[in-house]
Amino acid sequence: MALLTTMCGLNGVSQLSRSLPEVVVKQPEATHDDRTLRQVFDSPGFWKEFSASAKIARDGKNVGLFQNRYLTGPKGFEDFANTSLDRAKRIVAKVLAANTVEDYHQVVRHLDRLSDLLCRVIDLSDFVRATHPDPSVQAAATRAHSMMYEYMNVLNTTTGLAEQLDIAMKDTTAPWSEQEQMVAQILKRDFAKSAIDLSENERERFVTLSQDINDIGSNFVDTMAPAKDHINFSSSQLKGMDPMLLRQITRWGQVMMPVVGGIATTALRSVEDTDVRKELFMANRTACQATIKKLELLLKKRAELAKLTGYESYGHVALEDKMAGSPDVVKSFLNGLSFENRETMKQPMATLLDARESAGFSGPILPWDKEYYMAKVLASMRSKNRVPDFLSSYFSLGVTMQGLSRLFSRLYGIRFVPRETLPGETWNSDVRRLDVVSDVGGLVAVLYCDLFSRPGKSPNPAHFTLRCSRFIGSAEIAEYQSNPNSLFSSPEQAANDGMAISRSPDVEGVMQLPTIALICDFTTAERSNTPALLSFHELTTLFHEMGHAIHSILGRTDFQNVSGTRCATDFAELPSVLMEHFAADESVLGLFARHYKTDEPLPYKMVTDKLEFDKKFEAFDVDNQIILSLLDQEVHSKTALDPLFSSTKIYHELQHEYSGQPVDPPSTCWQGFFGHLFGYGGSYYSYLLDRVLARRIWQKVFLSGHLQTSVSRDAGENFKNEVLQFGGAKEPWKMMANVLKDERLVENGSTSAMKIAGTWGLQGRKLEEKIEQAYIGDGGGTKSCSESIAMKGSRN
Repeated sequence: MALLTTMCGLNGVSQLSRSLPEVVVKQPEATHDDRTLRQVFDSPGFWKEFSASAKIARDGKNVGLFQNRYLTGPKGFEDFANTSLDRAKRIVAKVLAANTVEDYHQVVRHLDRLSDLLCRVIDLSDFVRATHPDPSVQAAATRAHSMMYEYMNVLNTTTGLAEQLDIAMKDTTAPWSEQEQMVAQILKRDFAKSAIDLSENERERFVTLSQDINDIGSNFVDTMAPAKDHINFSSSQLKGMDPMLLRQITRWGQVMMPVVGGIATTALRSVEDTDVRKELFMANRTACQATIKKLELLLKKRAELAKLTGYESYGHVALEDKMAGSPDVVKSFLNGLSFENRETMKQPMATLLDARESAGFSGPILPWDKEYYMAKVLASMRSKNRVPDFLSSYFSLGVTMQGLSRLFSRLYGIRFVPRETLPGETWNSDVRRLDVVSDVGGLVAVLYCDLFSRPGKSPNPAHFTLRCSRFIGSAEIAEYQSNPNSLFSSPEQAANDGMAISRSPDVEGVMQLPTIALICDFTTAERSNTPALLSFHELTTLFHEMGHAIHSILGRTDFQNVSGTRCATDFAELPSVLMEHFAADESVLGLFARHYKTDEPLPYKMVTDKLEFDKKFEAFDVDNQIILSLLDQEVHSKTALDPLFSSTKIYHELQHEYSGQPVDPPSTCWQGFFGHLFGYGGSYYSYLLDRVLARRIWQKVFLSGHLQTSVSRDAGENFKNEVLQFGGAKEPWKMMANVLKDERLVENGSTSAMKIAGTWGLQGRKLEEKIEQAYIGDGGGTKSCSESIAMKGSRN
């Protein structure tokens, strides 16, 4: 609601001493868990035996998905939604009836619980409807999601809730914690965005527009399509393409070439005929008009919503509570990155021109030439190295999960422990459950890993927070005790629907623990004992998604509104982007990367060669990200209300003004394939900003991996204590200022902070040079290097 609109679907840090009892982990136990962790992912035979308990119910009962006792079948989703809805309505009544000082002191906690009840259903149902293989379960989850989403929209415009919150916030004597104060500010701001001050008719219009935006946006993403779905060629026109691949789409000498997808990309990179590449490129970059109309209707509805609520544009709505603060600040930041990157692009563009001239062609690189000549250059680099890419042999999935557990143990004092699942707990027999255990605090989170490819499964990697952290106090538990439910063995279990909790003997209450699902699509050979072997890209992807998970795991707050990744959108990618640096670090890879057959350690030279290869044309990708981020800003401006508004015109104008690459021909309209315009809506720049911030932390806190700082507990504790543990319970720029020890970031507001971050750049070249100089100049001495960086690098 205002309580939830920006929370549900995004994906909590109580004081750890409060929620985690002291538990000392014995080394033999940790060693056994480490060995088992590799086996459950790498050994099919071991997994078959380990997972046998999931097929045999000890008491004849299905425990429900994620051990949510309601979810034993499709009907359970309806019961879960109805029960949660009844509880939500009782909380609404309690907040509206508040009239004493003590009542008002509890308003924020009640509203956070209300938010949690709705998110429990919305987040979990959203995951299940997209992931579960059973259509009847998908349909039931969709109905539950719709029921709670509609109620959420009603609550968004319930003026009484906002009025009661205002009264509560006026009491300066309220004994609220820092977390509680932050939640109050978030709720107040979200209510303001939800037309709470408008007339009844305008509020009804707001609800209608909100529902329309959700429906149109979802339909846009689900049905986006090219203007033509295939082009016919004769097989003789496709010289240069892999014959085996070509044979799959050839019938009687004619090729029916799909214009989007992997085959089309391969053709653009390999077909020698320029005219064929041009025709395919044009089709590949042209969305159908029905798709464009849906996109522009979505953008118009958002602009209407912004105008209705008194904002200049939807971009202003989206950015009001972000690190950037306003569209103008974002554009200034992106302009700076564009200027830096266009200089960087000169060398790779010259490389492509050389390759084209070597092939006997003159003149500029045309749009349909770029991928083709990039592939030629990269193939030449592979040939010169004369060593096939055997990196994946060192990255079996089990070994990589071992490595992540070992890394987190060294940095943060937590590790992964495989656990047998119970009947009905998971949605597929391939899903592994890992308990996340602290060295001193027992169970802190539950992680479900659905990492293997299978028919019908989405290939897109993703992290889902199915349940956030939240402190459940004794008063709340007493409610369940007075109204027992036979599904649960205790009121504490009932308070979290049977899902994971932790108890502390020193506190009257329990901690609702983060429950997370991690989705990837790693392939294994059929009927083979060879483990899943990850490419370096897949390794980096797994580290990235685990960065989101570690934010959810360590950001265990007392309030779900600020738990884990429930923070500003343009801060949420920072932990995951930072993990990409760890994935390429020599000390980190030394923790685990070993050949799956010989157990030999990884020669790091193979990684440096791969990094050089991957970065050859990285500037092109950055250029694309900048253009798309600018597009996201422009189409969410007030121009979306102009009768002549054209997203196609805007996209082409941005390419001409900012891109250093060959631009799309005027007749194309690729923006129709840009589904993130719905999901991000004014904040797509977030990934670029977080790349800048993550590199700065990598350099300043982890010294770019020098002196094994990448596996240092001191560095890890610094990042955890200043950033991760707060989730969204502290202002992002304050967290950055603390972890970097750079007070400039909080001295003059977000506009100034964004300008400072812009000077760091994506590569952080100035500071990297200082780190290298200090590291080499001091002969590797840990003290002198770290002190040198602290003294010389703080303002560069």
